[in-house]
Amino acid sequence: MNSLIPPHKGKLIPLLIEGKELRENKKKAGSLTAVRMSSRETSDLIMMAIGAFSPLKGFMVEKDYNEVVDHMHMSDGTLWPIPITLSVTKEEAANISLEDEITLIDDESGELMGIMKVQDKYEYNKEHEAKQVFLTEDEAHPGVKKVYAQDDVLLGGKVKAFSEGPYPELYGPHYARPAQTREIFKEKGWSTISAFQTRNPIHRSHEYCTKIALEVSDGILIHPLVGKLKADDIPAEVRMRCYEVLLENYYPKDRVVLKVYPMEMRYGGPREALLHAIFRQNYGCSHLIIGRDHAGVGNYYGPFDAQKIFTEIKPGALHILSLIHISEPTRPLYI
Repeated sequence: MNSLIPPHKGKLIPLLIEGKELRENKKKAGSLTAVRMSSRETSDLIMMAIGAFSPLKGFMVEKDYNEVVDHMHMSDGTLWPIPITLSVTKEEAANISLEDEITLIDDESGELMGIMKVQDKYEYNKEHEAKQVFLTEDEAHPGVKKVYAQDDVLLGGKVKAFSEGPYPELYGPHYARPAQTREIFKEKGWSTISAFQTRNPIHRSHEYCTKIALEVSDGILIHPLVGKLKADDIPAEVRMRCYEVLLENYYPKDRVVLKVYPMEMRYGGPREALLHAIFRQNYGCSHLIIGRDHAGVGNYYGPFDAQKIFTEIKPGALHILSLIHISEPTRPLYI
């Protein structure tokens, strides 16, 4: 029987609560201090909610934040390349004590998204985070700009998520949690699955890459990002129609799955490529196609930096890496 690659650190940890627990916590949330989240913080919460960011159980405490920023792993040694954080003003932080529970509200929609038990609150250096994670302190970089726009104190703690936002309704059958794609792959009898990350329409070179990947995989997951992008990127609804046309006419229908995921793009180049690999492993994929300037923007990264970073992590830190080879045992699938 075909088996799938294990999730990152061995187990999916979805944080979305349901039923009686959801009703009780929603009722409690009305009496708690409310923190309004940016679109990026909301999308990170949703990724944790569906288990895509397993093994995270909430926004990072200071010791994990520092290790991730400086060394690309959490305090227990778990590979993680980009900090997942929640920021508040100094005034808000002064009114929140450790062990308090807070309500998490999406600032744009006003939707109640969850609650968090505060385990840590700490100040941080935005410029240092930008330089370490994005390799630049230039505010023209969209990811750096978002970091600089954050408030001055970070709150860390475990979360209980109430919602997946608008994504299930907007994308219907194209939306899937990691547990659901894993079931799809099992039903198809696949064990090797190549994920194709995209925030753009698929062009001929992309088609070529994915069809090469089909030669070494049982199937392909076309996995477009549908969270927030920078203003001049192509809207998700336009891109989705492009993907559907390609699947209808240019790919073998029994070997390709199209599903979306709700993360906001950081344009973090090499480190974001590692994050893409981690959550694709959680979705059940054994291979990740790393293209030229993967997750890049402007001229901040070299064309192959996102490939090279996979040679810099410790062996075994990421299971998807060990299954990403074509013919040479030391050469990952860099297409």
